[in-house]
Amino acid sequence: MLAAGCGALALVHRDLQAIAEEIVSHSHLNPASRFPRIFLDAASRTTDSRLWALAGMAAAYAAVRLAEAYGLWRARRWAEWLGAASGAIYVPVEAWEIARRVTATRLVLLAGNLLIVVYLLGQLRAGRAAPQTSSTPGKK
Repeated sequence: MLAAGCGALALVHRDLQAIAEEIVSHSHLNPASRFPRIFLDAASRTTDSRLWALAGMAAAYAAVRLAEAYGLWRARRWAEWLGAASGAIYVPVEAWEIARRVTATRLVLLAGNLLIVVYLLGQLRAGRAAPQTSSTPGKK
């Protein structure tokens, strides 16, 4: 995610339309076909402020995931809550995508995400977070 954010910043003040056309040409794609056209249209509408916003969102997302990883590594209960909440955020989006069109990939992603969220909530409910240890000898 950090690399994507840095990549977005590297494109600020650059001619995205020309870069996109060069990528399509280098890839030997027909610029009039569906996906290259979508790519070229998106590049023509992208502004520097959108690139900055994308980079900011990528940095925020990476910071949340880093905090979650640190907390889970250190067996902190708040990190389990953060993991369950951040995983649960995707469930409505995945369900909406399945409602639009059912595919095996979407079903597997939803099922996997639900399993992770249910597991984390089960851990929280059972209170199985590793106990906080004291650095003072003789204290528990």
